[in-house]
Amino acid sequence: MPDIPDDGALLKVDVAGICGTDVKMYAKPPFPGPVIMGHENIGVIARAGKTFAERQGVSEGDRVFVEHYVGCMQCEWCRIGEYRHCELTDWRTNPDARRFGYTSADNPYHLWGGFAQYMYLPWNAILHKLPDTLTSELAGLATPMSNGIEWALLEAGVGYDSTVLIQGPGQQGLSQTVACKQAGASLIIVTGTTKDAARLEMAKKLGADVVIDIAREDPREKIMDITRGKGVDVILDCTSGAGTAPVLLGIDVLKRRAGTLLIQGELAAFPDFPVKKVTEKAMTIKSARGHSFRACELAVRQLASGRFPLGLLATHTFGLSDVDRAIKAIGGTGEDEDVIHVSLLPWQE
Repeated sequence: MPDIPDDGALLKVDVAGICGTDVKMYAKPPFPGPVIMGHENIGVIARAGKTFAERQGVSEGDRVFVEHYVGCMQCEWCRIGEYRHCELTDWRTNPDARRFGYTSADNPYHLWGGFAQYMYLPWNAILHKLPDTLTSELAGLATPMSNGIEWALLEAGVGYDSTVLIQGPGQQGLSQTVACKQAGASLIIVTGTTKDAARLEMAKKLGADVVIDIAREDPREKIMDITRGKGVDVILDCTSGAGTAPVLLGIDVLKRRAGTLLIQGELAAFPDFPVKKVTEKAMTIKSARGHSFRACELAVRQLASGRFPLGLLATHTFGLSDVDRAIKAIGGTGEDEDVIHVSLLPWQE
């Protein structure tokens, strides 16, 4: 247990969510040294230095959602509120970066991840207070929900009467389904494969108008039939590494003019990319990366509202001794079935 400085705090971790990024990091760690994973963290302020409490506006006993970003709060990106782009928090380009779940425990204060009973909070941690009406386990969905809001609403511009195709019914795709429904989209189509049958059913419960098993139906033909040949306004690709096929489908079924395709950028290369078709349709292609402060605040409010049965997404929980099983569960390589979102509960026996 580290000694907490006056401008730091200690979080007692209630819930640490697990996502696909954890699966990749666990299989092939991208950084040296011992790392405590866990970047989707909910907990209670156990100890707080006076300066930390004053700066953050929190008290010991407050329950918070902690973003995984740890920006410098001095650069241009941080000053305009886009700390997710700060060099101090980008471990891909800065070997000395700080970010929860990605930082070596050899760094001072040791506890830099949520797969532990306690986590250190520096002065520049980004916190969101949680209402008493929101349980910690449901709040554990705040990260995928904030990504869904950021990508679908703030980046892709989904709004009232939008028609949307969401490719991939994982926790991100299902969160985007809720975000699009809340925003007033008039048509939400979700695609998946036969092994996603349970998730596609979940999509319908969360607001999808149509679900398509692409192994049983031609998705292009089905989508164009549903939209009477017009195509959709926005496509949200949540297939994460499924190859070029989802992007090509997206380009085909976007509306004839000025549609938006949002991708996650997992493709290392894309030979014969159809630039001509993209320019002819005046398409906008955007990449999805992380979430903003506003998206997190909206996610917390959405979860607390009770308007959608979002508790259905929290399908599996594990204790610290079962971290290996928990990560394999979300990666689809373990013994657990119908997994959508996995929560690690550090105090669970």
